[in-house]
Amino acid sequence: MERRVRALALLAVLLCVGQSQARIVKVPPGPLVRVEGEPVSIRCDVTQYDGPREQEFDWIMSKEDKRRINIISTMESDFTDAALRSRVASGDITIKRLQDNVVELRVKAVTAQDSGTYWCRTPSTDSVTSGNYEAQVILTVIPKSLKVSPQAPPPVVPEGSDLVLACNVTRDLTHSTYLSVSWSVKKAASPEELLTFGPGEGVTVGVGVAQRFLDGGVRFLPGRNGVFQLVISRAMASDSGVYGCTGTEWTSENRKWVQIVQSVTEMGRVTVTPTDQSLTVKTSSPSSSSLLLYPGDTLTLTCSVAADTLDALALEVGWLADGRELIRMERGGVVSSNSSKGAGLSLERTGAGEYRLKLREVSGADGGRYACRTRAFVKQGGAWLQTADKTSDAVTVKVSEIKPNLTLTLKAALAPTTTDDPAELDCNVSAIAHLPAQSRLAVKWEHAPGDANNPATAHTVASLDAHGNLIPGPVYAERLKGGAVALSRVQPNAFKLRFLQMQDVDSGEYVCTVSSWSVSSQGDATQTSEYKSPPLPVRWVRKNPVVNVAAKTVREASVGGATFEMSCKAFPENLDDPGFSVEIQWQDGLGGDNKTIMTLNPDNVMQHGPGTEPNRRDALVLTKSGAAEFRFRLAGVQLSDKGYYWCKVTAFKKQKPGQTWTKVVSSESNKVRIDFQENGLSFSINLHSNSSSVFPMETATMECSLTLSGSSPQTGSVAYEVRWYFSRLRGGGAPVLVGSMSRFGVVSKALRNSSSDVSVERKDADSFLLSIHGTQSSDSGEYQCFVTPWYVSAATGAWTEAGELTSSRLFLTVRFAVWDSLKLPLLYGAAASLVVGLLSVLLGLLFARCCRNGGRSGGRNGGVPILFPDKD
Repeated sequence: MERRVRALALLAVLLCVGQSQARIVKVPPGPLVRVEGEPVSIRCDVTQYDGPREQEFDWIMSKEDKRRINIISTMESDFTDAALRSRVASGDITIKRLQDNVVELRVKAVTAQDSGTYWCRTPSTDSVTSGNYEAQVILTVIPKSLKVSPQAPPPVVPEGSDLVLACNVTRDLTHSTYLSVSWSVKKAASPEELLTFGPGEGVTVGVGVAQRFLDGGVRFLPGRNGVFQLVISRAMASDSGVYGCTGTEWTSENRKWVQIVQSVTEMGRVTVTPTDQSLTVKTSSPSSSSLLLYPGDTLTLTCSVAADTLDALALEVGWLADGRELIRMERGGVVSSNSSKGAGLSLERTGAGEYRLKLREVSGADGGRYACRTRAFVKQGGAWLQTADKTSDAVTVKVSEIKPNLTLTLKAALAPTTTDDPAELDCNVSAIAHLPAQSRLAVKWEHAPGDANNPATAHTVASLDAHGNLIPGPVYAERLKGGAVALSRVQPNAFKLRFLQMQDVDSGEYVCTVSSWSVSSQGDATQTSEYKSPPLPVRWVRKNPVVNVAAKTVREASVGGATFEMSCKAFPENLDDPGFSVEIQWQDGLGGDNKTIMTLNPDNVMQHGPGTEPNRRDALVLTKSGAAEFRFRLAGVQLSDKGYYWCKVTAFKKQKPGQTWTKVVSSESNKVRIDFQENGLSFSINLHSNSSSVFPMETATMECSLTLSGSSPQTGSVAYEVRWYFSRLRGGGAPVLVGSMSRFGVVSKALRNSSSDVSVERKDADSFLLSIHGTQSSDSGEYQCFVTPWYVSAATGAWTEAGELTSSRLFLTVRFAVWDSLKLPLLYGAAASLVVGLLSVLLGLLFARCCRNGGRSGGRNGGVPILFPDKD
C-alpha cells in the first residue's frame, strides 16, 4: 500500500510537469551462462524517464512454470519472497546501486536452482505511459567441471637445454563453453605472464618473451585430450622461477568473451643452472717433460672443455701467454693469431671440447704461463648470448737459456755546480761474456728528488727498450721532446744521460737499470735479466730565484668617469733573462674575494679575466712598458670599480730558444686603491592647480612640477615615472590609482566607476598634468602626485633610480549648482500653469457665449422657455 501511495504521489507531480519521454529499461542481452558456485552480477539501467533522478528497481525471477518469484527491491524491504529471504539476509543476494538510474543484482555463489528468467522492473514515474518498464534475461547455471592438472617440470634444468611445461585442462561439455590455458612464472613478488592460448584459436604472448616467441625460442604445442605444452628452447638462468598453469572457461555473450570460471595451479619451481657452474676448462700437455723446453723445440698444449649441455653451446677458445692472447678460434671455427710466429703457431679442434695448441721452434721469449680461455654462447633468436667465460689454470713453460751476469758502473762525466749548469751521466755495462748473440740490452734512467735525509719517490726520466725505442717518463716528457734532456746509446754497452741546463727540480739521486732481452727469429723479445746500479747523488748549492713587485698610481681617479692608471715593475734576483707574465687583481674591500681583471703572458698575449664585464672591456688596457714594467689603464671609472688593485707577476725561463716557458717563481705587489664620492642630483616636487573648485561637467587640471639641484644633467639624461592617486576623504582613506606615465612616456589609466574621464600628459621636461574631463560629484576629494626620478650616473654611465618623491595633497571640490538644478523644473512648472490658465479662460468664454445664445432664443418664442425632457 505504501508503495502505491508513493507511486501515485510521484505520478501526480509528473502530471503537473508535462509530457514524458519513452522510458527504456535494459539488461544484458543474454542468455547468460554461469558456473555453479561462482559469483554472478546482472546490470539493469533505465533511461529517458521523467520524475526524480534516483529511480527504483525490482528484481523478479521466473522458472519454467512461469511463476514469478520476487527477489529484491530498492524500494520495499519486504519485497523478497519467503524462499529467498535467508539468502538476502545473509548477503548472498544483494542489489547494488551504481548510479541514480543503474543497479546491479549480485549473487555471491550461484546454484543450479538459480537458473531461470530474471526480470528487472521499474515503477512508473512518468507523466505519460510510454516505452518499456521491465526487461528480462535468461540465466543458465551449469555444473563446475573445469579441471587443471599440470605435469611437474624438472626442478633443475641446465642452461641451454629445453624446458617443457605440460598442462592438462578439461571440462564437461554440457553447454557451449570454451577453454583457455596460460602459463606464468613468478620470479619476484608478482608473476609474469608468458603465453595464453584461447579462448578461440588466438595466442597471446607476454611482453617479456614476445621477441623470443617471434624467434622460435618460445613455442606452444597443443596436444590431445586437453594436454597443452609450452616449450622454452635454450633456457637461460633468467628463466628460473616458480611456474604456474591457469585454466579458464569462457562463454560468448554479445560477441564478447566472458570469463565464467578460472583455476590457477602451481606447477613447481624450476632452477636453470648457469653454464658457468658446469663449465670446466683444463690445460694439459702430452708429457710433463715437455713443460721444460730448449730453443728449437715444439710446444704442444691441449685445452679440454666440458659442460652439462656441451652440445647446445657454441664455444670460442683462445690461448693466453702471460695474460696476452696469442691465438683464438671463433665460434664458427675461424682461427686468428696475434703473434708474429706465423705458420709456427696453430690451433685446431681435435674432438668434442678438445682444442690443441702447437708452437714450433720455441725460443727464450716463448717461456711463460700458458692458459686456455673459453667463452660459451647460447643462441637466442638471431643473436648469440654469452653465458660463461672461464680461463683454465696456467701451465708454466720454461725455455732453458744461460742467464747473463752484468756489472754496472754509474758516474757523472760532467757534474753541475749551480742551477742552469749542464750535466752528463754515464752508465757502463761490463761482464757480458755470457750474453747470447741474439740478446739485446735496454736501459732505464730514474730520478729521486730531495736530499739524502729526506728522499722522495723515484720517477722515470726515460728508457731505451731492446729495439732502441725512446720511451719518455711523464715528468720529463716535455723537456725530452724539446731536446733539453737527451738519452743515447754511445756503445752497445754504454749509455749516456745529458741535461743542457739543470733545474732545481733535477737535484737528487740517479739510478740506471739495464736489462737483457732474448729476441726470437720472429722478433718477439723476452726479458732474461735485470740489474740496477747504485744511486748516484747529483746536488749543488742552490740560489733561490726571487721576484719583487712594486705598484704605484700613475693617474688617480678622483671622480666618476675619470681615467685610472697604475704601473707595476718587477725586480728579479738570481734569474737570467727571464720572461714575465702579469695578472691584474682586484677586490672591493680588504678581506674580500679576489677577481682577475686582465692577464698578459710572457709572449705578450693579453686576455680578459672572469672578473671583467664584457661591456667594460674597451675601457681596459694592459701593456708592457719596459723589460720588467707593465702599465694598466682603466678609462671612465664607475662606482663598481672602487676597490684595491695590484699586480701578480710570475717569472718564466726557457731551457733554450724555441722551447716553451717554464714557471720559476711568482710574487704580488702592494695594493693601490680607487676611491671617490659621487654627489648625484637632488629633486623637489610641487603640486598645484589654477582652481580647486569646479562645477559639474567642467574640466579640472592639476600640475605636478619638479625642480633639480646639483650638477647640471645633460639633455635626455633625466626621466620621470609619474603616478596620480585619489582619495575621497580629506586627510585619510585608502588612495586609488587614477593614472600613470612611465619614464618611457607610456600612459596607463585605471578603471573608473564615474562617467568622467582623465588624461595624463607631459607639459614640459619637468612638468606633468592630470586633467579630469566632465567632472562629477564623485570626483571630489584629495589628489596626490608620486614621482620616481631616473638619471644617468656620471660614474657608471647607467640609468640610476633616485628616491621616490611625494607631493602635497590637493583637494578638488565639485560644487552643486542649486539654480542650475531647479531652473528647468521651475520653467516646466510655469509653462504648465500658463497653459492651464489659458485653457480655463477659453472654456469660461465658451460657456458664457453659449448661455447668451440660449437667452436670445427664448425671447423670440414668446418668452416661453423651451424645456428639454430628461432621458429618464
